[in-house]
Amino acid sequence: MSHMQPLARDAHPELAGEFALMESILGFVPNSVLTMQRRPGIVQGFAALTRGVMDPAGEVPLGFKRLVAHIASMAVGCQYCEAHSLVAARIHGVSDEKLAQILCYEDSPLYTEAERAALDFALRAASVPNTVDAECFARMREHWSEGQIVEILGVVAIYGFLNRWNDTMATDLETSPRAMGDRVLAARGWDGGKHVSR
Repeated sequence: MSHMQPLARDAHPELAGEFALMESILGFVPNSVLTMQRRPGIVQGFAALTRGVMDPAGEVPLGFKRLVAHIASMAVGCQYCEAHSLVAARIHGVSDEKLAQILCYEDSPLYTEAERAALDFALRAASVPNTVDAECFARMREHWSEGQIVEILGVVAIYGFLNRWNDTMATDLETSPRAMGDRVLAARGWDGGKHVSR
């Protein structure tokens, strides 16, 4: 059970634009953002960073950015963000078949070498301590431009914030991310953890 309950969506009408952005990404306004609104400036800052990192005009596909977010969240064990990132990946065009193979991306024929390099990079960049080294970065440069690497690392960084927020708050998992986690991630032991009331 969450340590702090989300506020109603209409508690701060000035955040309507930020909530619309979150709804466009996930299909709903997440409990994490509804909790953040106790300080509207945090929601506004988070939304501004989200707009920059998840810019549809970027060079890295939005669906793939969500797979990067999933691997980064997996590195630190945030089950809330693991499920959310897969819901967003699906909304942004990643097939169910590819989602089902996320846990074995290293060997799956559905993932390219470029994608494997980026997902390995995300895993290492999100780990504590960070294990990105020259060899890892060189592998990224084989497949991705500097601008694309910045986009990918931006995803890891923004999810670092979300992972800390949601694991600290024990944010309650919403219905569609919970169903996604049960369908795709349960085989490796995902159960929603502290984000699901038992």
